[in-house]
Amino acid sequence: MDIRVGDILEMKKQHPCGANTFTVLRSGADFKLKCSGCGHEVMVTRVKAEKSIKKVLREER
Repeated sequence: MDIRVGDILEMKKQHPCGANTFTVLRSGADFKLKCSGCGHEVMVTRVKAEKSIKKVLREER
């Protein structure tokens, strides 16, 4: 899956704050994601993140 820094990920399940979109801050073997609702940052393995992604929102440059 092609996921880049700056992409917005819509997840299948929502964060406890109620938001279900996250911004990618770092990508590699794992992702650093920032919740668009509360700003909480989490590190998630690539495998776990790719399973829970519903849609990738990317601005075309």
